Amino acid sequence: MSLGQNISFLRKQKKITQEQFAERMNVTRQTVSRWESDEITPELSKLIDVSEFFACSLDALVKETLSRQEDIYSAMQVKKNPAFRYASYAIISREPESDALGYMQRWAEGKGLKTESQEIKFIGWDFPFVSQEQQTRFGMHGYVAACVLPEGFEPEDQEGLISENIEAEYAVITIKEPFIQPFERIPNAYKQIMDYLQANNFKEKLQENVISCFEREYEKNGVTYMDVYVHAASVTKTDAFSSFN
Repeated sequence: MSLGQNISFLRKQKKITQEQFAERMNVTRQTVSRWESDEITPELSKLIDVSEFFACSLDALVKETLSRQEDIYSAMQVKKNPAFRYASYAIISREPESDALGYMQRWAEGKGLKTESQEIKFIGWDFPFVSQEQQTRFGMHGYVAACVLPEGFEPEDQEGLISENIEAEYAVITIKEPFIQPFERIPNAYKQIMDYLQANNFKEKLQENVISCFEREYEKNGVTYMDVYVHAASVTKTDAFSSFN
């Protein structure tokens, strides 16, 4: 891919027009158009400005085919999640994700939730309260796994596990095959979301009874996907819609 195509791809990913990008770069719209058509090449100082604006390395901007990320990541969306109740379990261990998820899967089965006719959804997020010694000396990390509860479900013994996530706006991106390169694809998804929120003047904020960020892993037609959700401030978009469909 050419430099111009990379600039065009990144601009469209950020959902800004040529005019808006030109204003940020202190050039004319015609100059941006000529960059994107490879009619002219930005001078080095402008290339540095472009790479910093898109949070992209200069080497990647010039040499890589950035649109290949479209094969891995979906387009960014802002979705309004309806309120939902969930049962959760936090654990600190060497393999916290599989340990916590395994516990919640067994819990769901024990409550009669895991049936062939009813798809039970599991989500998860990092558990931050892990000491430096636990991490560096023992290689331990924390994770929370949660089972999204069907409407009307009331376990006889809630065991202190049941919480509610109120209706909230989330920025969402989907990763295809996240575990092929988990330490690259998953952090990059979060980075793309935060860049998107910043570029579109959304604000990440903490709110009571709202999970600040979480992940949902699932399979479709034999392919593994992961949806990454980051809570944002309320927005005025009219195309927000219910997720978990």
